[in-house]
Amino acid sequence: MKAIVDQDSCVGCGLCCGVCDAVFRMNDDGKAEAYQAATGENQSDVQNAIDSCPVSAIRWEE
Repeated sequence: MKAIVDQDSCVGCGLCCGVCDAVFRMNDDGKAEAYQAATGENQSDVQNAIDSCPVSAIRWEE
C-alpha cells in the first residue's frame, strides 16, 4: 500500500518523518511526501503517522 500526503494540507511539521522515515521525508518545498510504499514491516508505523498528523493530510491510496 502507498500513503499519500496532500501537499495543500500539509503544514510541514515533520511528525510523519519522525514516526516513519522509511516512508516519509520532507521535500524541497518544506512539505512531507511519501517517497516509498509501505511494507509489511512498517505499515503500522505509517498508520501511526496518518493518525498523528495534526492536519489529517495523509491517507492511504487504494
